[in-house]
Amino acid sequence: MMQDYKANLNQRYWNYQKFQFSKEHNFFERPHSQDGRPPVFIRNEAWRNVIINPVADRQETNRLLALIPKGERHKWFGSMNSSQALAQSVFGNLLIYNSLHCLSDLKDDAGMPLLGKAQISPDNFEMEKKIGYLGEPRQTSLDGYISGEYQIAIECKFTETEVGTCSRPRLKTKDSNYANDYCDGTYSVQKRRNTRCSLTERGILYWRYIPQLFKWTIDCDLRPCPLNKNYQLVRNILAAGVKSDGIVSSNNGHAVLIYDERNPAFQNNGDGSIAYIEVQKALQEPTMLRKCSWQRIIQHIKEMNILFWLTENLDLKYGL
Repeated sequence: MMQDYKANLNQRYWNYQKFQFSKEHNFFERPHSQDGRPPVFIRNEAWRNVIINPVADRQETNRLLALIPKGERHKWFGSMNSSQALAQSVFGNLLIYNSLHCLSDLKDDAGMPLLGKAQISPDNFEMEKKIGYLGEPRQTSLDGYISGEYQIAIECKFTETEVGTCSRPRLKTKDSNYANDYCDGTYSVQKRRNTRCSLTERGILYWRYIPQLFKWTIDCDLRPCPLNKNYQLVRNILAAGVKSDGIVSSNNGHAVLIYDERNPAFQNNGDGSIAYIEVQKALQEPTMLRKCSWQRIIQHIKEMNILFWLTENLDLKYGL
């Protein structure tokens, strides 16, 4: 199923390339060689992977592209499979054309308000937001973030086969930090460590806050570790539920997972769907995690009768 899903998308991408960039083959790494891969823009042209208003002036274009600076782009930002480029195309254009408010009455998959109590505006919405209060030596970024009294952490997926797993069990013996940081996927004291989590050993504060938001305990071994396959969702919930002053509450905010409903990973028994269900069931307040498909979001934009050029190009490029 995953193979068919990606093959169908790739065919659509190549058709889009021919339609949208018929005379600009030099923008792509391998403009004529498909070989089962999507079109990939060369590094200097990767910005073209973001859908831009055909009549946008330079100021609008620069403002859109500045939402995710070059240094914050993912490794495969230039690939048409990039969920980051898709997110920038959708949320970035809603922001610069003062249309973010259209998301305020959008419902999630369960019929709840997707943004809950949050008030979204161009002033409090950011992309690739750095979270500095979880004790991470190298802060990772949230795909989207709504700040304020009630905060929302947004995780955007597209063709990914999972929601994002912990890196420690994936360390190889050749990695420089293998001896100290490798984990076998269980929450237990291992190797030279004094704590059950190698992240805790590094001073990362996840397990300080987890007991206040989740049903998991920290005073006994857990096999498997609940963060192993669910790392990214848990981290986003912590980013929303913890304030910069260390105050933790389920009333502080919630996390949102956005996905492609055609992706088998987010359908029944897919790894993404399983992770979502496991994390939501483990929450003391299950509404701290909500999900919504790209299809639902884009259909909502269409119903609002705004940004017709955007929804038209999302359909042409992604079939959304």
